[in-house]
Amino acid sequence: MNELDDKDNRILLLLKENSRMTTKEMSKELEIPQTTIHNRIKNLAQRGIIKRFTIDIDGKKIGKGLVAYILCTVSYRSARGEKINQLEVAQVIKELQDVEEVFIVTGDNDMIVKVAVKDVDALNDFVIFTLRNIEGVERTVTSVVLSEI
Repeated sequence: MNELDDKDNRILLLLKENSRMTTKEMSKELEIPQTTIHNRIKNLAQRGIIKRFTIDIDGKKIGKGLVAYILCTVSYRSARGEKINQLEVAQVIKELQDVEEVFIVTGDNDMIVKVAVKDVDALNDFVIFTLRNIEGVERTVTSVVLSEI
């Protein structure tokens, strides 16, 4: 089991707020030795608690100012009657340009796809000409993000 103690939780909180914070800065703030911080971060990554180190990009500044969440319903049979695997459909979608995240969910929809694109026209093209042409994607409902809080 991946039990976290107070030190681990505090380290994760600081990393979540600013992943560029050095172990020296964390040591000072948390009053924990720098080597302990380093070893705990390494251990958290080895245990899979920290899945990856990444950055948060301002999409507007790189020409991807429109973010949308697309609810997808999967058809579990192809037109030829072959069984379609939901996970395989999700993996195909995840590899598409502009797709940031794919979630398999419960409820009326099977997946939620987060995309970042240039504008409404690019979103339209993505949904109509790319996403809906993937075998297994039966229906989509798109919600455009108006603002991020």
